[in-house]
Amino acid sequence: MLSVHIDDFGETAVIHCVGRIVRSEAAFKLREAVTSQAVTSQRDARTIVLDLAEVPAIEGGGLGMLVFLQRWAHDHDIRIKLFNPCQTVRDRLEHVNSTREFDMATPDEMTVLYAPQPLAAPIVGMGLVPGHSDRL
Repeated sequence: MLSVHIDDFGETAVIHCVGRIVRSEAAFKLREAVTSQAVTSQRDARTIVLDLAEVPAIEGGGLGMLVFLQRWAHDHDIRIKLFNPCQTVRDRLEHVNSTREFDMATPDEMTVLYAPQPLAAPIVGMGLVPGHSDRL
């Protein structure tokens, strides 16, 4: 059974997949996660990263769904990247000559997404920070 968890970073969404993509139910769950994220994210995701690190197996229906999603995304000006597929999944993609169709997200790209963002300094006196004023 496949489970998904989505981290929304605005223009980029990361869909973490856990489990095998070996039945049509799992493939359709993946499709739903990708297509719904593209239209319901905070600012409509323009890049969707599929984190496949915890997907130990993928079969024909799952491979077909990945190819479908890649084409669907291209038609909607969305970029799909795969991240960290295990060797078994990578071998399956290579077996059907699909590795050329997919961009791979690098560890550096993922690190940038998940790096803590510095907090902006409060602008006192501008009325932009609740509870602060320019009066002493």
